[in-house]
Amino acid sequence: MNRRHFLASSGLLGLGIHCGSLARGGSEQETSQNLLGSFSCTENQVAIYTHAQVKPTRIFHITDTHLSLDDERGVKYLEYSKRMANAYKSNRHFQTGEAFSAEESFEQTLDLAIKQEVDFLALTGDIFSFPSRAAVEWALEKLTDTGIPFAYVAGNHDWHYEGMAGSAHQLRDTWCSKHLKPMYQGNKPLYATYDLNGIRFVCIDNSTYEIEPEQLAFFKTHTRNDRPLILLMHIPLYMPGRSLGFGCANPNWGESSDRNFRIERREKWRAGGHTRVTLEFYDEVFNASNLLTVLAGHTHRHTLDIKNGVPQLVSAHNAAGYYLDVNIATLHV
Repeated sequence: MNRRHFLASSGLLGLGIHCGSLARGGSEQETSQNLLGSFSCTENQVAIYTHAQVKPTRIFHITDTHLSLDDERGVKYLEYSKRMANAYKSNRHFQTGEAFSAEESFEQTLDLAIKQEVDFLALTGDIFSFPSRAAVEWALEKLTDTGIPFAYVAGNHDWHYEGMAGSAHQLRDTWCSKHLKPMYQGNKPLYATYDLNGIRFVCIDNSTYEIEPEQLAFFKTHTRNDRPLILLMHIPLYMPGRSLGFGCANPNWGESSDRNFRIERREKWRAGGHTRVTLEFYDEVFNASNLLTVLAGHTHRHTLDIKNGVPQLVSAHNAAGYYLDVNIATLHV
């Protein structure tokens, strides 16, 4: 992606690539209470500065690889996996334009992370096109071989066998606790935290577009202290002017706006729109004084939005080799 395209998609065209201290309220007192200092972004390079004392940390944000490896264990699920098994077989690399498979793109990204001594890998869903045991085992082996700590949160495709009976919540619970279980490294699929270099990575699974009461309660426990947070989710949070891909807490999300339920062979989105819990979570996120950024995927496009001074970074799809190179450091003034 060239610089102009990125700035246009992020809404920063004409504003320069550096975003200074962006306080939620604007007063000096409020600014001093927020741990986010400033951030800058150029193409797929992001720098975030915090008022907290942290060790410089480099993160590769990887999302939407859409691996579809399978073996004989997946034969009984072919009725449900066949459409997505044929997707993302060949992709054009975001930098070179060369053709690569999703597996090659994933491997190349991890190889680069090793070579450049990245500190953490943030995987925000749709790493898999469906919950194949073979794909999970392959990806986990590749991740383990890097020796780099990682966090994983599921996307809507990761657990979805298209056409299989059951609600989204039932199917997610089933396949996250079965085939996807090794990716969670012993942690809960719906929510978890990972600590590194003074930074807390909070994973919240919103792959049904909604937030559960226990997830809201969990997130609240981490916004009441001075530890800097990075929130990892698959579905981007609602931003005015963005598409329904930014579907978590989107006022237009619901049964009447669901256009893909037939091709994805699933139940329609919830009638009546979002729950009160989902909307409360949205407010909690963008009023958290210790939140440095939200990292998400799903849309397959690199975008940046800012709400209440908090940047939401959505990465383009890793199936095309894309990743966000995110650097966190203490702001020295």
